Amino acid sequence: MPNPPATRPRPAALPALSPTTLLAVTGGQLVAAPRTSPESGGPAAPKDVRRRAAGQRAARRAPTNPYLRLLATPGARAFTAGNLIARLPMGMLGVSAIIMIAGSRHSYALAGAVTATGLAATAVVAPFTARLVDRFGQARIAVPATALAALGSLALVLCVHYDAPAWTLFAAYAATATTPNTGGMSRARWAHLHRGDPAALHTANSFEQAADELCFMLGPVVAATLCGALFPEAGTLVGAFLLMTGVLVFAAQRTTEPPPTPRNRTAVSPLRSPGMPALLAVFLATGAVFGALEVVSIAHAGGAILALQAAGSCAAGLLYGSLRPARNVHRRLLLCLTAMTALMSLPLLAASSTASLPVLALCLLLAGAATAPTMVTGMTLVQRATPPGQLNEGMTLSVTALLGGVAAGAAGGGWLVEHTGTVFGYAAPMSAAALALAVATAGAFRRRPE
Repeated sequence: MPNPPATRPRPAALPALSPTTLLAVTGGQLVAAPRTSPESGGPAAPKDVRRRAAGQRAARRAPTNPYLRLLATPGARAFTAGNLIARLPMGMLGVSAIIMIAGSRHSYALAGAVTATGLAATAVVAPFTARLVDRFGQARIAVPATALAALGSLALVLCVHYDAPAWTLFAAYAATATTPNTGGMSRARWAHLHRGDPAALHTANSFEQAADELCFMLGPVVAATLCGALFPEAGTLVGAFLLMTGVLVFAAQRTTEPPPTPRNRTAVSPLRSPGMPALLAVFLATGAVFGALEVVSIAHAGGAILALQAAGSCAAGLLYGSLRPARNVHRRLLLCLTAMTALMSLPLLAASSTASLPVLALCLLLAGAATAPTMVTGMTLVQRATPPGQLNEGMTLSVTALLGGVAAGAAGGGWLVEHTGTVFGYAAPMSAAALALAVATAGAFRRRPE
């Protein structure tokens, strides 16, 4: 009989294949391989590889402009919109009060005294308001504080309209001192959202400084237009409405709000932080630059020319924020103060050598180019010197020092204008800038690690 044919071994059953499986021959054997590679981020890719691929795709979609990247932060546009609405009245209310009081009582001296009283009250009250904001949260303190300030503005309107005694004007305007430092609260939010990212904080501080310049440039124009086109009280009423509306919108953005920091017995004022007193002295001298320049320029050529200085500062601030900052912030401050001192000599040279207003306007535009970078760098150092849970208080102290400098500079500039003329009055802002540079150069503030 013929031998039966040898039985061949049956091949092993192939594993169940999925749509993402590919058959391949490796070393003479048939194997199943994934159809997608780990780098493609497909189902078979490890989690870390997929996460890396997702991050790379997000990075490719991120805008290249640093300000667009900043505003792309979740919740940033909402609180920025509210803050800008609330900040515009800062440049409106003082001018509106002067126009309203001077037009009703026919006395610029009374109008100036009332606004000076409000400034002095703000210097006293603002740090305490900021301390409460740090302790209990922005929304819980800013809204009632703004409501009280708005009521003070409304009381001022009623006192002026119904010809109340002069002392009531001082009392009503002093009540507006509870207005929270909305710029400081916004900077505190950026510091909370981008802690540990110096480049993003540099851009944020530059953006906030440019917003300050823009609001103080547009505010007086809006106030004068409202008071002239409608009625004298219109600027104050619209300013109070915008302030309350903006703070309500700002405070409603709770996701970006820094957490409150309860005050403990060991907590001390940021005034005692190493380097803070000297930094405040620099802000005081810088404020004197602004105050003296404002008074002298108004006396020499009218208030409209000041818009060029603010425009130069706004443009320089935005450009400064788009650049990569140097790591040594103290050296940056010295360079900015040196540039500000040199550029503040230009209006003095223009006023003493020519009577041409276009030349003076160009010099004021150039002089403003160093003020915003100086403020941005100074605010960065204040943020570093202030304990994290006291940022609002620390930045409000710097603003208070700045306002004190504005008042001192205005007084000094006015004295020079009255006794020496407007030409030599331009020596006041240049001298104040040199004083700020001398304080910074002295190295009075403690160098912190960069």
